[in-house]
Formats: sequence, C-alpha cells, structure tokens
Amino acid sequence: MKDMLEYMGFIGSVHFSADDDVFYGKIEGIDDLVSYEGSTVNGLKKAFRDSVKDYIELCREAGKKPEKSCRGSFNVRVPVPLHQAAIRKAAMQGISLNQIIRAALEKEVADAR
Repeated sequence: MKDMLEYMGFIGSVHFSADDDVFYGKIEGIDDLVSYEGSTVNGLKKAFRDSVKDYIELCREAGKKPEKSCRGSFNVRVPVPLHQAAIRKAAMQGISLNQIIRAALEKEVADAR
C-alpha cells in the first residue's frame, strides 16, 4: 500500500521533503490542484482534512462537483504481447476486448476495496 490519506471519500498523497523538513501532498482524483503540508504526521493529516473540507465548500459555492469528471472511456497502453493475448482470450470467449478489459478492471477494483 502506498502512503495515502483518506477522508470523506477523498484520497491524498503523502510525501516528505528532507530539504524543507516538511510533509506535503495533494488531493488526488479532482480536476483542481489542492495541496497541503505539515511539519508532523498529525499536522499533515489535519491539513489534509481541512483542505478537503475547504475544497468541498468551494465547490459547493461554485456549483460544481468536487469529484473528477469521468467520461467512462480512457486509453490504456499495454505491451503488444499483452494486447494480442487479450484479443485472443476475448475471441475465444466470444466477447469483445472491451468486455475483457472491463472484467479485469472490475476484479482489480473489487479486490482493492
């Protein structure tokens, strides 16, 4: 597991700058850049929670959704042999490549919950 924070459904990254002697991060999965920092782990956690609350409030005031917009489609780059194997498996199962990728993604996401 990576160093991440979670609060109210939002995920935040965690990094450390030895030069500045500070922990820092940003809210992931949003269309905006919201960063936070703290000189201690507890300070970083508090700054993250405060940033999430502030971001939700700013989005509410602006009338926009705080979550990153998703279209339901995206490009995935894979090695050619993996692409060929996926096409072959889809053909053998009588389904589309999209259905193979969707099933694999659903399994991966379900395993991560």
